[in-house]
Amino acid sequence: MEEVQFVLDESKEQMEKAISRLNAEVLKIRAGKANPMMLEGVRVDYYGSSTPLSQISNINTPDPRTLSIQPWEKSMLEPIQKAITNANLGLNPQNNGELIMINVPPLTEERRKQLVKQAKNVGEDAKVSVRSARKEGNDEIKKLQKEGIPEDVCKDAENKIQKLTDSYIEKIDAIVTTKEKEILTV
Repeated sequence: MEEVQFVLDESKEQMEKAISRLNAEVLKIRAGKANPMMLEGVRVDYYGSSTPLSQISNINTPDPRTLSIQPWEKSMLEPIQKAITNANLGLNPQNNGELIMINVPPLTEERRKQLVKQAKNVGEDAKVSVRSARKEGNDEIKKLQKEGIPEDVCKDAENKIQKLTDSYIEKIDAIVTTKEKEILTV
């Protein structure tokens, strides 16, 4: 019966990964407040190699509407400013010779709706991952049944996988709902 337990553990692990990916994606969605994660995808040309911004500077939020970027080398101010502008994030970096300041504009109603839709799409992707983990788990259980594991043990395992799926779908819904509230809060 340890084969069945292995399949259950494997399914749970895949569902956990879907939740982790969802949490990472949701953090990147802007919710009106300045957040260093907003610059997560920005890569800077650092002596010929494309380097994540967070590896060549400190990114802080002095207040809820401002991001400050302090490069470790002053010579990187221009390339960082250029990289942020080219990243097409709708942000306008200001270089004062010491650091780069970005005023995060308040979200318009239209932009909030777009971000809610984006959050829902990310949530839907996570649900697809969870359901695919369920399908893989059930397929493995069916294989085990053909190999001689009793039918009642297999039915029980399928029920456990379904309960796991339901609980992870609920977690996803909760994460997306929380993000929606955060986005829509003015």
